[in-house]
Amino acid sequence: MSNLILNNIGLVVTMDDERSELSNVNIVIRDGIIDKIGVSSDQTQITGVPTVDMSGYTVFPGLINTHHHLYQTLTRAIPGAQNSGLFEWLRTLYPIWGKMNGDAVYVSALVGLAELLLSGCTSSADHLYMYPNGARLDDSIRAAAELGIRFHPTRGSMSFGESAGGLPPDSLVENEAHILDDSQRLIEEYHDPEVGSMVQIGLAPCSPFSVSSDLMIETASMARSYGVRLHTHLAETKDEEKFCLERFGKRPLEYVMDLGWDDDDVWFAHMVHCCNNDIEALATNGMAIAHCPTSNMRLASGIAPIQQMLNAGVDVGIGVDGSASNDGGHMLGEVRQAMLLARLAGALEEDQLNIGASNQYFTARQALEMGTIGGAAALGRNDIGQIQVGKCGDIFAIKMDKLHYAGALSDPGAAVLMCASHNVDLVVVNGNVLVEDGVLRTLDIYEVVERHNRISMGLVA
Repeated sequence: MSNLILNNIGLVVTMDDERSELSNVNIVIRDGIIDKIGVSSDQTQITGVPTVDMSGYTVFPGLINTHHHLYQTLTRAIPGAQNSGLFEWLRTLYPIWGKMNGDAVYVSALVGLAELLLSGCTSSADHLYMYPNGARLDDSIRAAAELGIRFHPTRGSMSFGESAGGLPPDSLVENEAHILDDSQRLIEEYHDPEVGSMVQIGLAPCSPFSVSSDLMIETASMARSYGVRLHTHLAETKDEEKFCLERFGKRPLEYVMDLGWDDDDVWFAHMVHCCNNDIEALATNGMAIAHCPTSNMRLASGIAPIQQMLNAGVDVGIGVDGSASNDGGHMLGEVRQAMLLARLAGALEEDQLNIGASNQYFTARQALEMGTIGGAAALGRNDIGQIQVGKCGDIFAIKMDKLHYAGALSDPGAAVLMCASHNVDLVVVNGNVLVEDGVLRTLDIYEVVERHNRISMGLVA
């Protein structure tokens, strides 16, 4: 953990409990934790502690990405999958992903996490659910540690292949006893539940159409015995809903809740196709959502009823999702996309979407809440997502004198979403400066991109 002083900050959008926005302040970070927030006239200098002049900057809590598949940076914009719905898209890409090895997983994680950091993300989940050719979740964890980002990797799994009526090819599913053994190993080796933790493991069977009911039950039991969180894809498409109704006689949320996935240690990715009863169940049981707007639009999956969820008290975070269903991983851009899509949903007629009445004018600050506080809640953390004394020293900052913010300085806090999305200028994680003047300090990007492209072309060829 590191010490850092940020002086003369133009504006701080704290997202604290009062949603305070402070002008002309200093922030002191000690041992990775925010120790003091004071007025700029009270200049702070501590011998041996780096000091950054933040005049003209707007500062925000670090963004929190609640759903991703980092390995998919290797297969962006694949021609055969550009214009497909989820099931066809998966069937096209499964054979390509089956060629990955541990080095491919490691390098793809470097690329995906670097993209997140440069766009203001300081904490990220990841869902790795296939392990061909010796690949392990450890490969992604190593990449995150080298970059310095706060990481929530989930041990994904697929055990239900084509021959048993599932979607993935049999060559990519795993033995369930091995899945559980490896899940236990990862928790015991890496999971840190303490305040300021840099790594927390989650368990994440992939989806209702790729794992068995038994594995869902056993995974939930193991997660609760260790106090780690549970994650899965759910209610993403109409195809999935049809699959669950035909195979289990239940809609997706009803099905997984009957398997024990019904408590406040669960967060689901997507929940696009859900009814009012589903929303009520999510709120009553404290289950959270990772909303992935770009992926849902890219695959034409639909529009999740986010405003209704928020109105009901559901915790909603934002996820960039896989970089082959988003083809990007720009976290600030994803928060902007969430704002715009919520506005579109609010403008559409109730009978078009069957999602109930929405607020047409979803605000920039509502979207920022999802990208920070909502993300922290989805990941089960109360030490990130806010600029507040006692919280982790995770921030991103933008200097507002750029061309794309010209004319928007009457409200810099909203400008970063209302105006077009660009990379940020400064990113601090745990008190360590990782991005400075828009440049990532912990990675030679050009060398890694060249290596990544070689691996990618080998997989696609």
